[in-house]
Amino acid sequence: MMHTNNYGRDATHTHQPVTLRGFFSATLTLIRRLGLAMAALGAVCAPALAGQANSQTLYNSLAHAAPELNPQALKSALSAMQCAVANGAHQARHLAVIDYSQPSTARRLWIFDLQKKKLVLRDLVAHGQKSGENFATQFSNRLGSYQSSLGLFRTQESYQGTHGYSLRMDGLEPGFNDQARDRAIVIHAADYVNPLWSLRQGRIGRSQGCPAVRPQVARQVIDKLKGGQFMFSWYPDPGWLKRSAYLNCQPQQVASILATSGG
Repeated sequence: MMHTNNYGRDATHTHQPVTLRGFFSATLTLIRRLGLAMAALGAVCAPALAGQANSQTLYNSLAHAAPELNPQALKSALSAMQCAVANGAHQARHLAVIDYSQPSTARRLWIFDLQKKKLVLRDLVAHGQKSGENFATQFSNRLGSYQSSLGLFRTQESYQGTHGYSLRMDGLEPGFNDQARDRAIVIHAADYVNPLWSLRQGRIGRSQGCPAVRPQVARQVIDKLKGGQFMFSWYPDPGWLKRSAYLNCQPQQVASILATSGG
């Protein structure tokens, strides 16, 4: 009996350290795994946080350079552009923003250098004949509407046309501006984009839907924007604000649009 009791105590005594070693080993393994998980999470979060910081820095710089541009228009332009780039569009050097909430007599076209984070040009721009008088309030994507279109555009090739040196563009927002090329919506010079018109008519002249500019700045505008830059036309239109795939950044839809359009 004594032998059995001693054996039982010895067995208990020798088994306990093995259990403690196993416990500590399992704990260390868990700690290592948690550390790896935290590192992986940090690797995912760090670029996102850096991207947010860069976006805010860009907005702050451009807002400072263009204090008379509606802050919501600028925020929307940057958000739409960044959504496009994040889902397959190529980076651009320049961004043009048209704030159609401002009258035609205001210099409501801004062109920014995104690399230098500065304003390159601010000037007048026309809206479509059927969009309104001094203020544009109606917008369309339809052929023959003679109205301006809203949303994000990608500029393409320059050419010599009826209005001289001009710039074609593709609308990136189905239902809002993707008929731009078929409608011949281009940037071109127009004599009616002239502040003297406003003295007689209370507004500058209007186009058939094109963002026409003054002849004195047309070449500069086109040369800055040709070849894959972004242009963004803004107005607080409830339907567009609600349904735009770029303003509400819908990655799958945007990626599909860009794959079809060539980015």
